[in-house]
Amino acid sequence: MSLQTVFPSSPAASADIPQAGAVDDALYRHMLGGALDLFDQGVTVFDGGLRLIAWNRRFVEMLEFPAELLCPGTSYEAFVRFNAERGEYGGGGAEAVSAQIAERMAAARSFRAHHTRWLRPNGRVLELRGQPMAGNAGFVTFYADITDQQHRQDEIERHKAELEAHIQRRTAELTATNAELTAAIEKNREITVALRYSEARLRQITDAIPAHIAYVDKAWAYRYANRRYAEWFGWTSATIVDQPIPTVIGARLFDQVAEPVRRALGGEEVSYEYTLTAADGSERHARSTLVPDFSPAGDVLGCFVHGLDITEQRRTQSALAQAQKMEAIGQLTGGLAHDFNNMLTVVAGNLNELREARADDAVVGEYVEPALLAANRGASLIRRLLAFARQQPLSPRPVEVNELVHGLTRLLRRSLPENITILTAFGDPEPVALVDPHQLESALLNLALNARDAMPNGGELRIQAGIETLAPAAADDLELAPGDYVQISVTDSGEGMDGSTLTRVFEPFFTTKKASGGTGLGMAMVYGFIKQSGGGVRIRSRQACGTTVALVLPCAERSDGAAGEYCPAAGDPAGWLKGRVVLLVEDDPEVRRVVRKQLAALDCAVLEAENGEEAADMLESIPAVSLVVSDVVMHGSMDGHALARFARSFRPDLPVILMSGYTEAAGSISDDLALPILAKPFTREALYAAVSRLAPFMQTGGEDAA
Repeated sequence: MSLQTVFPSSPAASADIPQAGAVDDALYRHMLGGALDLFDQGVTVFDGGLRLIAWNRRFVEMLEFPAELLCPGTSYEAFVRFNAERGEYGGGGAEAVSAQIAERMAAARSFRAHHTRWLRPNGRVLELRGQPMAGNAGFVTFYADITDQQHRQDEIERHKAELEAHIQRRTAELTATNAELTAAIEKNREITVALRYSEARLRQITDAIPAHIAYVDKAWAYRYANRRYAEWFGWTSATIVDQPIPTVIGARLFDQVAEPVRRALGGEEVSYEYTLTAADGSERHARSTLVPDFSPAGDVLGCFVHGLDITEQRRTQSALAQAQKMEAIGQLTGGLAHDFNNMLTVVAGNLNELREARADDAVVGEYVEPALLAANRGASLIRRLLAFARQQPLSPRPVEVNELVHGLTRLLRRSLPENITILTAFGDPEPVALVDPHQLESALLNLALNARDAMPNGGELRIQAGIETLAPAAADDLELAPGDYVQISVTDSGEGMDGSTLTRVFEPFFTTKKASGGTGLGMAMVYGFIKQSGGGVRIRSRQACGTTVALVLPCAERSDGAAGEYCPAAGDPAGWLKGRVVLLVEDDPEVRRVVRKQLAALDCAVLEAENGEEAADMLESIPAVSLVVSDVVMHGSMDGHALARFARSFRPDLPVILMSGYTEAAGSISDDLALPILAKPFTREALYAAVSRLAPFMQTGGEDAA
């Protein structure tokens, strides 16, 4: 704190000051003292020797100096000492007081202007402003009590500090909030980006899912649809949004689905199927499930749509049902054919015996010949049924299809009306099929005659052959493995077929011809023969446009000879069978009687067995048996195949001939059994031909028999 000075000011004190003139000087002092007493601030004037010259009343009131100091000539040091001793400068011992006095006296003697504040021990705050006079002639000091002002300033400063602190605190809070807001904005931006990415990914996923997915609000308008759903109705995922349901799916389909949608928007989960007519006129089928979308309050906001294209499933189910139906019919037909063949064997065998026994009786011949002719027609009909049932014996071999079609075309040109044009087309390379050539020729002839009947006013018959590569889907339709096949197509420009006819075209006895126009077995025979050959049949028809039937057959390598054919041996069978023992195995006694008579005519002894087990026992106990003639299908655990294997293991040189009117088993003989098959009904000549084929084996001792 700066050194302080004090100015006494009172009229009484002014009387001791030297006067220039008695009157004027007294007046001057009086008026000067009065003027100084009017100041709100204290005033002191010290001369160049730091002696008190003047002071006023306010100075005395502020600093409370004793009267003995308040006189002209009092040294400035006396005032400083008084203050130091009463603790105005901080108190302390004698040394401290002396140091305080010395410090302030040094500052006073420098005669430098100063402006300081002085906090007195009593709490008052004084403001001191000292100004030296010209030439260091003296020093004037002004004292102002600024305690209240200082309190107000302190209050202001305190409020200001509090305000600044509040502002800093609020600024910090706002800064933190702003940082949080900035972070939140950045987070929201990241979330928005993530949501957009997630939405894009979700759309990618829903577009990739093989399903029709959409969302419909309660106003019956689309809010979302994946690509498959939109394209199903001819829209895009962008253009379908906000469109009403009838606008998207059409009024006709809307009539079908309006009720399920209404129920779904009422809070019920609904599933239904519908049919859509595509732009190309084809029908497409779909199954949809509508799932309501509930708000937290339980209100229905809309519904989710999940649909599946079941066109292929419908087609597959239809094809499966058709295949199962055909399989069931085939099994039934095969069973009937077996029984009929046994009956025809008895009928034809007895009629032949009667004709031979009464060869000279014209009356008998008149009745027997028509009966035998009818029996043969019945046998032919049964063979057709077996062809449909895929149970006829086949002799497949590599067949050059182009050559076979050329030969068939020459025959057809002589057989078809002149108003039907026959065209052929062949692919490159030349197709070679593994098939029975006679049955294939019969099947193609059947298709050509059907085409002729479909073109009563003439038209065009086209036969095409080539290599067709079946993709997995097409191969599945035909129940085949994917790959290369030979395809032979017969196309006509005739009347065509409607849908109901097309679904039944391969059923046996189904025909659109008049009662006398056909048996209804032609297409059934074609179907059964191709399936038995390891192939498939495709048919396409439109009314007034014509029909195409495509036969799909396995490919084969070129070969000069037929596979699996027996070559008849020359000579009389009785030459080797005469006097030998033949074991006849047949569970039908009437059939057994007929065959026994036919064998007995060869001058051989015939032993009979009703089943495979009995025949096996006889083979073990009768080594004289030279030939076994056995039915394939018999009662018991041992059928003809099992008996043949037993005979092969027990007597490898023993020949075996199989008979069957139900020859499904004939096609399943394993590669280790190459046995001649007699298809019932058979004639005595057919039996003798089969026996004749075995003559070379018997003459060589039977090394390769059976």
